[in-house]
Amino acid sequence: MTNTKLHDCKNQPVAVGDIVRVISLSQDFIKSFPADERILFESMIGNFFKIIDLDEYGQACVVREWHDEQGLPQTHVIALDPEEMEKM
Repeated sequence: MTNTKLHDCKNQPVAVGDIVRVISLSQDFIKSFPADERILFESMIGNFFKIIDLDEYGQACVVREWHDEQGLPQTHVIALDPEEMEKM
């Protein structure tokens, strides 16, 4: 993990526990998932998430949760770059 402070797209400091709005996600990232999951990630844009952790690269991690076709809970932890989030 880096020792630098984490910032959002407006250079505001962010930390675990802060609420951020996802303002963009890399299309390469989205396309790395099966087509039926891509819409789940695209639906994150514009929505609010709590930073739950920092990954080994110092990126802010948020969780996307949903239920699959069988009603089973599914989750993905997503690491956001500063330009992908805005602190609320």
